[in-house]
Amino acid sequence: MTMVSIEKFVKSRPICFVASVDEDSFPNIKAMLKPRKMQGIKEFYFSTNTSSLRAKQFLKNPKASLYFYRKGLFRYTGVMLIGKMDVLTDEVIKKALWRKHDVVFYQKGVDDPDYCILRFTSEKGRYYRDLHTEDFAIETDKT
Repeated sequence: MTMVSIEKFVKSRPICFVASVDEDSFPNIKAMLKPRKMQGIKEFYFSTNTSSLRAKQFLKNPKASLYFYRKGLFRYTGVMLIGKMDVLTDEVIKKALWRKHDVVFYQKGVDDPDYCILRFTSEKGRYYRDLHTEDFAIETDKT
């Protein structure tokens, strides 16, 4: 599968599973809504609570994984990305990714200290479809 096909597949998925590592080095997985923003399959941006378990885990250990899948009647397709997650509280990125309905979760608006952005940066991935798996590297810009 090409990187363009993988990106198209990932963009079409409404849910993303996000994995973090807890204080005992065990994986923790959570379903999240699709990323607010993507830059190819290199960077993904999610909104969450600064006080959330996931944000606290990423601050201690940035190792992370994302998983996107589609289960059809006869086919199953999955893409796993492995990389690092940063917890961003920068005002510029928070404002850029803010949505009007977010006020339901963050009553103080975009400046709510409990509102933050998670930025996942991919390092490598694995694609699965029809009993076939393929590992791939994430291309980095050389500009």
